[in-house]
Amino acid sequence: MKQAQHFFISGRVQGVGFRWATCNRAIDLQLTGWVRNLSDGRVEVWAEGEALSLAHLAEWLKHGPSTARVEGLSESMVEAKNYKDFREIA
Repeated sequence: MKQAQHFFISGRVQGVGFRWATCNRAIDLQLTGWVRNLSDGRVEVWAEGEALSLAHLAEWLKHGPSTARVEGLSESMVEAKNYKDFREIA
């Protein structure tokens, strides 16, 4: 059954390839949704898919790519919107 999670990641997460790496990781995990930078310096992620894949993404988001320094991660379960793919939003 498809589930959805909404994440906010803080720290040094912009300008370090975080969105690109998150997009690739989500696609590898067969998730749909999106990732975008926020004006306050955080990254926002909406991901939908199987519970195990979402758990793997959540674990990965705790550290992100090697160029990032994650200082905070918040997540909440949300209602799926049935996105067809995973993409970066500029």
